[in-house]
Amino acid sequence: MVTVDIVGGDTHELAVEGTYGDLLDEVGLSRHEATVLRDGQPVPADAEIDAESVRVLRLIKGG
Repeated sequence: MVTVDIVGGDTHELAVEGTYGDLLDEVGLSRHEATVLRDGQPVPADAEIDAESVRVLRLIKGG
């Protein structure tokens, strides 16, 4: 079970295995629009999930 806190949004308890990219898929976010933070540090989307709690930060695009 992984606790996923989406900054400025909801918190989810997910039973997900695989990569952090898979975790983003589970909460409906693209790897291009959000990043996962473990202990305050970004982790690669292709890294295996190895945390019980993470934060998801949506990336801002503008022009």
